[in-house]
Amino acid sequence: MEDVLKRLDKLTHEEARMAIAQNLKATHTVDDRVKGIHASVANIDEGVQAVNDKVAVVIDGAQTIFSWSSKFD
Repeated sequence: MEDVLKRLDKLTHEEARMAIAQNLKATHTVDDRVKGIHASVANIDEGVQAVNDKVAVVIDGAQTIFSWSSKFD
């Protein structure tokens, strides 16, 4: 009977270790995906900043044109 209980205890511990290993693997997968999303968001942020910079140039150019045209009125 004692051998059976030792074997059951050993199997229970092994099963717990396997569950922990699967949980760790899932956690790493989620972490990798979050890192990928973070990189994508950073790229989008850079793209938005580039568009913002271009819009600022256009606005500055339009203000310059309007200030020139008001001088000729």
